[in-house]
Amino acid sequence: MNGSRPRIAIDAMGGDHAPDEIVAGAVLADREGLGHMILVGDEARIRPLLEKAGGAKIEVVHAPSAIAMDATPALALRNSDVTSLGVAVNLVRDGKADAVVSAGNSGAFLAIALVRLRTIKGVARPAIAVVYPARKGSVVVLDSGANVDCRAEWLVQFGMMGSAYARAVLGVERPKIGIISNGEEKGKGNALTVEAAELLEKSFGVDFVGNVESKDLFSNVADVLVTDGFVGNVMLKLSEGAAALIGDIVLDAIKSGSIAAKIGALLVKPTLVRVRDRLSYDNVGGAPLLGLRGNCIVAHGRANSTAVRSAIRAAVAEVNEDVVGRIGELVVPSDMRESKEA
Repeated sequence: MNGSRPRIAIDAMGGDHAPDEIVAGAVLADREGLGHMILVGDEARIRPLLEKAGGAKIEVVHAPSAIAMDATPALALRNSDVTSLGVAVNLVRDGKADAVVSAGNSGAFLAIALVRLRTIKGVARPAIAVVYPARKGSVVVLDSGANVDCRAEWLVQFGMMGSAYARAVLGVERPKIGIISNGEEKGKGNALTVEAAELLEKSFGVDFVGNVESKDLFSNVADVLVTDGFVGNVMLKLSEGAAALIGDIVLDAIKSGSIAAKIGALLVKPTLVRVRDRLSYDNVGGAPLLGLRGNCIVAHGRANSTAVRSAIRAAVAEVNEDVVGRIGELVVPSDMRESKEA
């Protein structure tokens, strides 16, 4: 790391609102002193945006091309050396940046990072970890989309990686790990869930609490919840849709209500704003891609400047707390792993 300021490589051309919102988010992060920003992309498009936003001193690394949001991972990987995402990942690989943030094609991000950075020793597959707001803090859910089809031992590793992240970034001293299932009772779930639960129960250094139903995600039954990437991504999209619906319902009720209802809404507006901010994805910004030999943050494709700033903040936290090193200490090759039964 370069002194006390983490160097964050930002894919300026990735995302639905790139490069405008990406550049604006980097300027916000720079003003907060979060770290040393490195914007990667078409310099001819980035420089005018930086000058307009008052961030002319931010470093720019030119990359002539960008990866389309609908490009296949294989195609993205072949052309990655000239793309903003590929160059940004290479900066981390080459030790010129401490973390990479991208709101671009997540499948391409995973493929490029997996090849260029490789996994931590003992980790079979990286996983996307999403931090959800809950009643008493936060809950980490992984995998949330990197691996649609999984093996039981991968879910065990997801639990260990999520535990390392919860300790390092969220400050949970001894994270409780649960597995998403269709019932709380032991033995419930599909074959993958049942096998993974049995392995987690026997794993050394894991505080496994058993099956957790999705309805209890926000109740802090566990600090870390593991599942395959298919279920995890469905949960993520469902939660996003539900949060948006609740916000719309409240707003519609206020607009169509009586004068008294509107006055009441004004009185509780500060509380409503706090609730909105707590539930807003913009204030989370990005999900860490755990298990790689480098800090990677996957931001939402629709990320605005606030979300980009939040993603950069998440990247800085991951660097400062040495999440990669902590995962390496916790996840060891299967032939070296101790068992509770030993």
